Amino acid sequence: MIIFGRVLVQLSVLMLTLLVGCGKDSARSKPLTISAIPDQDPERLQRLYGGIATYLSKELGVPVSYRPVTDYTASVTAFKVGELDLVWYGGLTGVQARLQVPGAHAVVQRDIDEQFHCVIIVNKQSNITDLAGLKGHTFTFGSESSTSGRLMPQYFLLQAGIKLGDFRGQNGFSGSHDKTIKLVAAGAYDAGALNEQVWKKYVQSGAPELAQVRLIWTSPPFHDYHWVLHPSALARYGADFAAKIQAALLKLDVNNPEHRTVLDLFGAQRFITTEDANYAQIEAVGRQIGVIVDNAR
Repeated sequence: MIIFGRVLVQLSVLMLTLLVGCGKDSARSKPLTISAIPDQDPERLQRLYGGIATYLSKELGVPVSYRPVTDYTASVTAFKVGELDLVWYGGLTGVQARLQVPGAHAVVQRDIDEQFHCVIIVNKQSNITDLAGLKGHTFTFGSESSTSGRLMPQYFLLQAGIKLGDFRGQNGFSGSHDKTIKLVAAGAYDAGALNEQVWKKYVQSGAPELAQVRLIWTSPPFHDYHWVLHPSALARYGADFAAKIQAALLKLDVNNPEHRTVLDLFGAQRFITTEDANYAQIEAVGRQIGVIVDNAR
């Protein structure tokens, strides 16, 4: 009976060990879900993040899937409830996401995000030549939660003495940088704000909209886009997983043809390290304008 009892104990320990091992394997087999704010054309975003998902899966040794979201708010909400593990955020949405998820941190940004800019364009049929000339004209931002399409343009306009009430009618929110260009080109608005990178992409491609719009202002620099990692990913893949993601993204080399394809889609030469403190200005401006409140958690 004693021997039989010992056998039962040993079998129980073995079963428990197997169950724990299976649990860990099951957790690790769950895809790392990446996403991004929908700031540009959905087809372009699918190519961009499909490519980075393939690259990260190869480098990290775990399945990686890209999940598109409908708008900026949806990306923050999905991150808050743990449906997204690694998200490419703008400065403002990155701050909003981290405020709602203790333990979430910024891990990597592009080289261009250290000194990012927003721009203001106008319809060529308007007589606007500078910021002061925007008064009395129609104006559109991008998404309401966009750093370079709303937050920082509104902040710099206030610094220049231009309030939202100075525009003719209520200002618009186009939803994305691409749409802002198209709306201003079509004459739906006299002027609009967007991120400099998207504007440069249109200029480099010789887009037809350039015949109807012109650039009148480029902002001072600020920190913007970055990857934010959810702490639940560390629980699944290990405490060193943030460092592994950082290393994989920093490894991207513009001289490697395969890597260059990814970097070109991101509009960057390389990724660089970053930290939460780099977005303190964004948080302060967000609170000043009222898009970040103390009960954000």
